[in-house]
Amino acid sequence: MGNIFNLFGDDNSQNTNNQDSQNNSGTQGNQASSNTQANQTNGSLELHKEELDITKNTVDAGEVVLSKEVVEEQKSVDVPVMHEEVVIKRTPVNERSNASISSEETIHIPVSQEQVQVNKYTVTTEEVSASKRQVEETQQVQETLRHETANVNTTGSVDFVSDTSGFEDINKS
Repeated sequence: MGNIFNLFGDDNSQNTNNQDSQNNSGTQGNQASSNTQANQTNGSLELHKEELDITKNTVDAGEVVLSKEVVEEQKSVDVPVMHEEVVIKRTPVNERSNASISSEETIHIPVSQEQVQVNKYTVTTEEVSASKRQVEETQQVQETLRHETANVNTTGSVDFVSDTSGFEDINKS
């Protein structure tokens, strides 16, 4: 004989099967006890459901390291420089002179030239900076949730009225 909510009647094998199915359902928390008394006139059954508890944890994703290195390169630059040359010009003269021959007379002509002097100096060419920013995105998670439903099984000629104030009729399949 089937029972309404397993609360009426005294079929112990039916109660044992229903208790086993409740224990095997894997629900957490307190389960409604199925104390069956022959002269009980009303009863209630607690239904439970699972909900998601979602938390977010911050984990390291890596790092960015900014550094610099020295790179050497050879550079050739053409620099125009000036220097002076002395031009010796000889012109034949065939004249008579009263001057005496002597090694006392000299002429000094200064000659100049440009020399290249190379100095190096540092110039800032670029600034590289790094910073962090937070970007929000949506990630979809899927999880199977369970909930309990009530089943009403009757045998024989048992009449009952279901109060459906705000709930679906649990007898509809």
